[in-house]
Amino acid sequence: MKRLNLSSEKGIYLVLDPQAKPEEELFQDLKGVFQYPLIAVQIWDHFSPEQDARAFIENVCELANPYLFPVLINNSWEWVNKTALDGVHFDQIPADFTPIRKRLPKNTLLGLTCTNDLSLLQKAEEKGFDYLSFCSVFPSANAGACELVSKGTLRKAAECSNLPFFLAGGIRTDNLGELASIPHQGLALISGIMGQANPAKAMEQFSYLLKTKKSNEVNND
Repeated sequence: MKRLNLSSEKGIYLVLDPQAKPEEELFQDLKGVFQYPLIAVQIWDHFSPEQDARAFIENVCELANPYLFPVLINNSWEWVNKTALDGVHFDQIPADFTPIRKRLPKNTLLGLTCTNDLSLLQKAEEKGFDYLSFCSVFPSANAGACELVSKGTLRKAAECSNLPFFLAGGIRTDNLGELASIPHQGLALISGIMGQANPAKAMEQFSYLLKTKKSNEVNND
């Protein structure tokens, strides 16, 4: 199984909504988006009753196979043993996490959504999670169930945890600058990429802005 495609530069952790658009159009968009060095791809378990979830997951994994980044499923961990998925991202630690973990391959990639509750950081490390995603840093329709995470929480998280973490929720090119002072490994984006008229172009723009801001940070040190 693949690991997070991390580098010294901040990158994009892409989240896919299976219902965002017709599958043919979505997969065509992914061919362009996957040309960029993504950190990971997460499939939101938001399938319609008419969709073939297994076929969708396998199609995403097949498209991602030539690249370094892993593919994860949101919450529905059962799919890891049935498909070519590399891991699972949990919105919260399941009450029965220990037996679930035993049923997953030992090298399964594990991610967890966090808010302002910093006690989750220690629990995540103790239970063997590989990364965290903080949601929501800005108001967002896609992250409607998430409370807003304070910048103070994010700074404390960077100080007290060794796990890489990503920022999610309402991130756009015009508010990206507000996150420049927050230590993080990248951005978890859904509508910011796949919700745009040209997702590949959106990827190019975000990638350029992240590199530019990284360069500015170095020059200002």
